[in-house]
This record gives sequence, C-alpha cells and structure tokens, in this order.
Amino acid sequence: MERTEPLYIECRDLFKIYKRSELEVVALRGLDLDVESGELIAIIGASGSGKSTLMNVLAGLDRPSAGQVRVGSRDLLDISDSELVMYRRLDVGFVWQATGRNLVPYLNVVDNIELPMAMAGTSTSERRTWSTELLSSLGLGDKAGRLPYQLSGGEQQRVAIAVALANRPNLLLADEPTGELDTQTAGEVFEMLRELNRTFGVTVVMVTHYPGVAHFVDRVVNIRDGRISSESYSSPTFQRQGDRVEEEYLVVDRAGRLQLPQEMTEQFGVGGLAKAGLEDGTVTIKPIGDRPRPSRGNYRRENPAS
Repeated sequence: MERTEPLYIECRDLFKIYKRSELEVVALRGLDLDVESGELIAIIGASGSGKSTLMNVLAGLDRPSAGQVRVGSRDLLDISDSELVMYRRLDVGFVWQATGRNLVPYLNVVDNIELPMAMAGTSTSERRTWSTELLSSLGLGDKAGRLPYQLSGGEQQRVAIAVALANRPNLLLADEPTGELDTQTAGEVFEMLRELNRTFGVTVVMVTHYPGVAHFVDRVVNIRDGRISSESYSSPTFQRQGDRVEEEYLVVDRAGRLQLPQEMTEQFGVGGLAKAGLEDGTVTIKPIGDRPRPSRGNYRRENPAS
C-alpha cells in the first residue's frame, strides 16, 4: 500500500526475550511494523503469538531485547529511565482489558479523568475544560459524578479511554479493550474509538479477538510466532450487500520470507514442500506434498571375516 502519512511507529527486526529460570522464551522474533501517524489498526493472533508483548514494548512497560523501535521522536531501545517516565505519562495512553486496572474505584468519573492531568501539573481550569470535552465526546456528560461501580461495563471502558487520553497523547494503546463486553457493547466501544481517532487524530493500536473489528479500523495486522504474518486493508469500495471489501496482503520480510495464514495452508493443503512460480506477472504457490526423504541405498557395515 502506498504511504500517505509520516510514520509514527517504526519497528525493525524487533526481539523480546524473557528469561525464566534457565529457559529463554522468545516472544518477538524479528518483528517489523510501520504505523502511520493518525492510523487506526488492530492486531490479532493466537494466544502466545506476541501481541501483548508488542503492546507492552510500545507502551514503555517492557524494554526490547534487540532491534529498533521508535515511537514519534523517541528511540525506546535507547531511552533513559527519566525519559521513559515522561513518555509513559505524556506520549502514550493505555487501556487494559480489566476495568479494575483502568479506574480508581473510590474516585468518580471526572476525578478519574483529571487525575493524570493533575499528576502532569495541568491547571485546574484546563483539567475541567478538557475532561468536560472528553466526557461529551464519549457520550458520558451526565455520568461525571458517578463512581465506577455505578456504570455499565461499556461505560467503564469509555471512561478508561477518556483517562488514557487525559494528557492528550499522540498514541493510544488498547489491549483487549472489549474482552469483558458483549458483542453489541464491544461494537459500540470500537465505534467510539474510531470517532476519537477521526476527531482528535490520535494514533490507535489495539489488540483484539473481536471478529468484526475489520469494519472499524484502517488495517488489521496478524501476528504469528512473534512476527507479522499478514495484513488486511479496508477498501473504500463496497459490495452490493453494503459490506466493506477487505483485501489481505501477506508480508514479505527483509530476508524474503513469506508466511501463509493457517487457514490458507489448511484450505489448500500447503505443507512440507510448495512450488513458487511466476505466471503472467502473478506469483503462484502450489502445494507439492511432504518433503522427500533422501535415498540411502542398502548401505550396511559388513562384519570382517574371521
């Protein structure tokens, strides 16, 4: 796809290795990812594929083991502890799946939203003006004095989004923000994220298993085994039924490697060996079968004659 906006996130050959006792777990293995400024993307993949690890690295909660990762003007591989604190406080907002991690239970809605601003030294009048605008944008103008337990799950997550946007970050990260919500409420939260993305121009990256997420985002990125395996983009054209057309693109990494989605390999029986070719300007991949075993003949050591 042709790039139209400057990059805000650049990951190059990104590795994250966790050491547990004497074992090493490679959560990210050479991941490459570009996200344009103002883009709204969803990251999907099986459990253990590296999605949450990537989010933690982008949030500054985990340091990468190797590679390059830049968010805006900051190099997250070479950043001081004090700079990292300011990055987490001002540059990035984070929404967790569990509402209990997002909100202070004994503070009302408006106080939850204004708390990050107070910690950043924002004036009282500016805090109140911005919190009022956020609540209005999220359809929560009449909930300002409510405590979290007095809100529905969807309302709690919308307040969590407002808290994440309190210090006007350029990047909003959301790790399974609708994991505890029903399908209808989840769709409403995704629609709200899209409206905020369009209204304020904030770059949004979220992890989700929501099946219809492609209708709400600019791009869906599939992570498999710690690296990007495929991407799908929403086409501006529509089918006759009114559904958005999704076009899927496989990612060829810098070493020339290509990962096929699991559903594709299962449907067409691609496994073991496959033949790649070029036909009329189109790259083709044809399944051949299992890898052949080398013929070793009838070699046998003979016992020497006694």
